[in-house]
Formats: sequence, structure tokens, C-alpha cells
Amino acid sequence: MILSDTDILDRLHEGSLVVDPLDDIDQQVQPASVDLRLGSAFLEFQRTNISCIHPTRKREVSEYISETVVDDGEEFILHPGDFVLGTTKERVEIPRDLVANVEGRSSLGRLAVVVHATAGFVDPGYRGQVTLELSNLGTAPVALTPGMRVSQLVFTELSSPADRPYGTDRGSKYQDQDGPQASRIGDDPEFDT
Repeated sequence: MILSDTDILDRLHEGSLVVDPLDDIDQQVQPASVDLRLGSAFLEFQRTNISCIHPTRKREVSEYISETVVDDGEEFILHPGDFVLGTTKERVEIPRDLVANVEGRSSLGRLAVVVHATAGFVDPGYRGQVTLELSNLGTAPVALTPGMRVSQLVFTELSSPADRPYGTDRGSKYQDQDGPQASRIGDDPEFDT
């Protein structure tokens, strides 16, 4: 069951669901979602002449990413064909009986900006800011301003609370993340050598 605004507000009030800061409840809480705003940090992939990035080699991934922090009142220009990692301004805490899906806002979608490639699912038990996979599929650059509403979370109630929620007890790689996080696929157990 997808939570309505009434259910979302009840859970926010009782503290079982956390979205912080939630500066404008009337604007951010939608009929069946919560709008999240764009943070100020971005991870950009550098153009390079290498044959490929080996995602399981941690050093290689970090070598081709640089961080850009946009000052208050400034913009980040997302050019056609670009892919960058951004983050939400808000930190979320998802309880064990909910999952959340990250969706783009239709107003940005109509400008050809998408907010996730594949990482649109937020597990029960997750805490932290949400990394956004920002792409411009259009033909014109788009200016993104930190603080603008850029995505939304849709919450679905599980049939029962997760016995093994996302978190440090599971060795979850992105728990309590602050800012955009590059891939940590090299930390997956199948790549241990």
C-alpha cells in the first residue's frame, strides 16, 4: 500500500519516518509523496582516454571522479549527455516496515532531466542523504539550483517489517551517507580476493 499524505504526515509527526530538514511541509508533502531538494555537492566523472573503468578496483573509480560544491545562490549546469551524482539536501530515515522509491519530478522530466538510472529504491532501515543519478537526456544545458525540489520519495508499506533491514549489521555500504557517494561495488563480498 502506498502511503497518502495523511499517512506520511502521521509517521513524520510520530517520528517513525524522518525527512530532515523538512522546511515547508505544505510544499514538500504531496498527495502521495515527499518532495526532496537538491543538495550542493556533485560528483562528476572526468572524461578520459582509458579503455574502461574496472568498477571492482576502488582506486580506479575514485581517480575519475571529482567533487564540485556549488555555493549558495549559484547553479550547477547539467549539459546534454552528462551524468553526475548529486544528493538530496534532506537526510531520511526509513523504518523497517516501509520502502521508498525515488522518482523524478515531472517538471524536470519535461526538461529531459532524470534523477536516477537504476538506484531508485531505498531499503527499509536506510538512513542518510539519497544519492541522485542525474542525467540530461535533452539537447540543451539545464541549470540546477541547490535547494530546488528535484525528486520525490514514494513510500510503500511492507506486508511485515523487514527482519534484516538495511544497516551496519548487514555491512550495508551506504548507511549514514552524507553527500553523493561514488560506487562501492568493489566492497561486495564476491570481489574479495
